[in-house]
Amino acid sequence: MSFKYLRRVGLAIGLSVAFTAHAAETPSQEQMWQIIQQQQRQIEELQAQLANTNVKVEETDQKVEVAGDMIEQASFSSASGASSWSERTRIGGYGEMHYNNLDSKEELDFHRFVLYFNHDFNDRIKLVSELELEHAIAGDGQDGEIELEQAYINFSFSDTVASRAGLFLMPVGILNETHEPNTFFGVERNPVEKNIIPTTWWENGADIHGELAPGFSFDAAVTSGFDVDTTGSKAFLVRDGRQKGSKAKADDLAYTGRLKWTGMPGVELAASGQYQSDVTQGDLDVSATLLEAHADIRRGPFGLRALYARWDLDDDDVIDASDPAAVGRDEQEGWYIEPSLRGSLWNIPGKLGVFARYSVWDNNAGASNDTEFKQLDLGVNYWPIPEVVLKFDVQQQDNEGNKDDNGYNLGIGYAF
Repeated sequence: MSFKYLRRVGLAIGLSVAFTAHAAETPSQEQMWQIIQQQQRQIEELQAQLANTNVKVEETDQKVEVAGDMIEQASFSSASGASSWSERTRIGGYGEMHYNNLDSKEELDFHRFVLYFNHDFNDRIKLVSELELEHAIAGDGQDGEIELEQAYINFSFSDTVASRAGLFLMPVGILNETHEPNTFFGVERNPVEKNIIPTTWWENGADIHGELAPGFSFDAAVTSGFDVDTTGSKAFLVRDGRQKGSKAKADDLAYTGRLKWTGMPGVELAASGQYQSDVTQGDLDVSATLLEAHADIRRGPFGLRALYARWDLDDDDVIDASDPAAVGRDEQEGWYIEPSLRGSLWNIPGKLGVFARYSVWDNNAGASNDTEFKQLDLGVNYWPIPEVVLKFDVQQQDNEGNKDDNGYNLGIGYAF
């Protein structure tokens, strides 16, 4: 409705008045005043209708514009392959409970409860995180700990090369990156990777990883390093020098690399190494070098794992009471071999596996006396479904110069 329309309405009213005046007696002054007031009210009503119409037109234009934006955004999302937040977020985890009946202890412990929370921002940028509660209860005076084992952003540069930055598991050994209880034999993680590598081991930093050629992959990382004790019973023990990403001292960083071959189905061959120029973070100037190699093979029902790892700690200064060689910890090494057999048995649902593992490790390999630990494990795993496992094993130690720790272990674990 426009001003031209109002003008026509006013003209029609005027003609009507004129016609009425011609057809009847001339109205009085009072009647004329009433007619004028009535016309004024009609004009005001028409103006209000016009204003309301303009507002509706503006609202309609705005709605059309918003709808257009939504359609454009939907078209862009569809074209770029974007999806909802829930479709790009994944939650998982694992847990395990152990019963240990050994010379050293007899206890029932919910050892680990772990949650994964991962999110794909897009096809190239992803978040990976892992939060763990150990031993059921954490806090002052409790045995448990709450640990953030992973929290990093992964950037994919191409189909074969990517990089990550944040808190991540070190690319060393068999178990360090893949240690869900349904992925390995035995209730406890093997003592060589636990005490020598040392699994589980994570650091703050950044890396680049990818595929060199079909079947060949690489990792190269710069991270926070160890901060080992220099005195006491734990002096120069690598495992106790892990900083776990908590206000990690960065006076001296560590450099880690790995080459891996998986060119045959069910076969992984890998070698890794790390160098840190001072594992005391400025206290004594003690360098450390790790060399590790392993084979992880599963062909049909047959499996074999074998691993060797060695640390060399070197103090450039004159050997004295504070040197790692003085306490025999300038060399720390270990190895194990683990054959296994897994498959279906009669009419029992799921999978049944048996294994044997022989482990030798020594955190005081540089000492003149015999400080080796030797352990034989025999056991069985039962997977009613792939995500759940029941475990039983017997361990027997023969440790010259060290106290034996014999007995058996029971466990249940899951992963999803």
